[in-house]
Amino acid sequence: MEERVREAIEQVRPFLQRDGGDIELVEITPDNVVMVSLKGHCAGCPGARMTVKGLVETVVRETCPEIVAVEAV
Repeated sequence: MEERVREAIEQVRPFLQRDGGDIELVEITPDNVVMVSLKGHCAGCPGARMTVKGLVETVVRETCPEIVAVEAV
């Protein structure tokens, strides 16, 4: 499952990098919540929560339906 989550994150990484940001997988919790860390411009962006929920979570859950949520730490 971790490999599929990493692949999903790689799909969204170019969009974040285009705006001066990046994303890193921190962990997958035992209850299937993906914890990510936003880097660069994304770390302090007011729209970061929308990016995580609207983009990252959507792509990750399409790739790994067993994932319950994606949260930024």
